Amino acid sequence: MTRQDQEPYIYHFPDGNASIARLLVRGLIPDSAPGNTMEDIVLAKMDYSKLYAESSPVRIRLNSTVISARNEGGGASAKEVTVTYVRDGQARSVRGSACVLACWNMVIPYLCPEMSKEQKAGLAYGVKVPLVYANVQLRNRAAFEKLKLSGASCPGSYFSSVELDIPVSMGGYNYSASPDDPCVVHMQHVPCSPGLPAREQQRAGRTRLFTTKFETFEHNIRDQLTRMLEPGGFDPARDIQAITVNRWPHGYAYEYNSLYDPEWPAGKSPCEIGRQPFGQIHIANSDAGAFAYTNEAIDQAYRAITEITKS
Repeated sequence: MTRQDQEPYIYHFPDGNASIARLLVRGLIPDSAPGNTMEDIVLAKMDYSKLYAESSPVRIRLNSTVISARNEGGGASAKEVTVTYVRDGQARSVRGSACVLACWNMVIPYLCPEMSKEQKAGLAYGVKVPLVYANVQLRNRAAFEKLKLSGASCPGSYFSSVELDIPVSMGGYNYSASPDDPCVVHMQHVPCSPGLPAREQQRAGRTRLFTTKFETFEHNIRDQLTRMLEPGGFDPARDIQAITVNRWPHGYAYEYNSLYDPEWPAGKSPCEIGRQPFGQIHIANSDAGAFAYTNEAIDQAYRAITEITKS
């Protein structure tokens, strides 16, 4: 199957979603990166020293893992929130009139143990999908050109999809112009255990992913690309220049599945119960919409901030 057979995937930065995060940071802290367009953010260098400047109305604390969020003065009647985090091995705290927890929703019950059992259960219902993205740099894409392929779906194979990277050129970054130029092949693997309910498959896949060595990924990459591209002249020893394997044991947000999940009344699905404001603590992330994509994360962030501004 060629990319022409699929709906065009046109909303894509060369680095995926990383540029979206960089744009958001630059929008909040203009001195953190040069430029003012989505094109010039692609190669812009972030100035990390600006992220927590005392003169800035917005400050971002890196390497600060939150371990607790607590309403001060009671739940619904709370006027402030205290957030405790660990940085450099020390627990510290900060207090504000409200906060948004945009982390994995299933960890929030541990951060907010005073929540009701019903809300905790709603937050814990989703089980993240484990996911592996492997990127393989090839000497060129001559074999793809000879076979007239841009990618392939591979049901039953270790990597379920293999495709040339999205041909995006912007902001000084240029996609390889010639079939003789180096290129990147994107390969996707979702560890699962057929026969189990979806959430149990994802838990089992996560366990398997923790125990899978790089050598296993490399072997399957070389084997699958060879079986797919050898008729086009591909030689893995000659043509593979580099491999990166990105493993997400907690990858995509859980999306409800009619095969395994009930049909809840409006307002009663686990994510809707889980994302309700808890005092001055508000909840976002794509988990809060049970949909694993950037637009849902943006929608849930907008909702959470709107809750604060209207309160």
